[in-house]
Amino acid sequence: MQGGLIVQKYGGSSVANIERIQKVAERIVNYKKKGFSLVVVVSAMADTTDELIEMADKINPEAPEREMDMLLSTGEQISVSLLAMAVHKLGVEAISFTGGQVGIITDGNYTKARIVKIQAEKIREELKKGRVVIVAGFQGITIAHDITTLGRGGSDLTAVALAKELAANECEIYTDVEGIYTTDPRIEPKAQKIKMITFDEMLEMASLGAQVMQPRSIEVAKKFNVPIHVRSSFSQNPGTMIVKEAVKMEGAVITGVTLNKNEAKITICDVPDRPGAAAHIFKELSEGGVNVDMIVQNVSHTRKTDLSFTIPKADVSKTIKITKKTAKEIGAGEVLQDEDIARIAVVGVGMKSHPGVAADMFETLAENKINIEMISTSDISISCIIKKKFVETAVKELHEKFKLAK
Repeated sequence: MQGGLIVQKYGGSSVANIERIQKVAERIVNYKKKGFSLVVVVSAMADTTDELIEMADKINPEAPEREMDMLLSTGEQISVSLLAMAVHKLGVEAISFTGGQVGIITDGNYTKARIVKIQAEKIREELKKGRVVIVAGFQGITIAHDITTLGRGGSDLTAVALAKELAANECEIYTDVEGIYTTDPRIEPKAQKIKMITFDEMLEMASLGAQVMQPRSIEVAKKFNVPIHVRSSFSQNPGTMIVKEAVKMEGAVITGVTLNKNEAKITICDVPDRPGAAAHIFKELSEGGVNVDMIVQNVSHTRKTDLSFTIPKADVSKTIKITKKTAKEIGAGEVLQDEDIARIAVVGVGMKSHPGVAADMFETLAENKINIEMISTSDISISCIIKKKFVETAVKELHEKFKLAK
């Protein structure tokens, strides 16, 4: 692969301060000296995005989403220009661009825009000149030239999309951990690094709470078969390869345990048990841009039923507004919210051919007196909603139960 093209992405923790930016520049220059062409995608410096959101909230808690994108896209511009300066200082030519400048065209869905196409001629021209091309992650531009952002973790998506568009030899995602682990090592110190994981398993883990990769970036990688190498910017060790098919031992049923504390449960009480009631509720939520996940409807004995569903915590106020209006329209009762919940899930392609995983999971939670409020399953995962205070115990016990420390 000597002399090939590599797309690298550096997360916020990798460029958190001047010293770390200089370290990233050294790594880039070392690759360049080995003959590689490089396109580097960079996130905003650690905490910058959160600080910008905080400022916006103080000025206007209901700021227009277009203005939020205008604001949040500035974080990456700081990172790319500083990194380009650092690479220059080491004697290698580099040039920084915003997402819009390199032709990342998106739809107009502010704060969670989708990439429509990439017009990458500018990147190709700069690579031909031998420069390192440094691109602001997490952002694009509409046909009308409005700046958009791709949702939290969107720099992963920028990197994978560019790797596909440029037919890169490899897409490396640099973070502050050494790869994908069987669970969050901050909660369970016995967590093991996974050497190889399938797109399907990674997508499931990312969607269910593993915060190492953005789920949408894995969807794109899977669709176009772009292998990803997740590794640490603080070491030279190999990390985790995310690929189409991973070689597994027969005994490996579960690959990992995930948790997510950023969800809320909404319950609409006394929903009339008649055709169309649920359709009306979820149509309104969809049009309001709310991403609904688990849904549970109780069996009706009274011609009325309670309907519960989970959503991202960030969408609570928007969801309450929509559901209260909708509940009134269909003659339902009050709307309740519960933010004191968390999701725990076990993921693994081995579940398809091994019965009893659900029983083992439920039994483990029961032995630890942890009540399950909602359950959701797929071919390769089982998720439970539990009270937030039990989540760390649940992670450790399930990690132990499925022998993931070995």
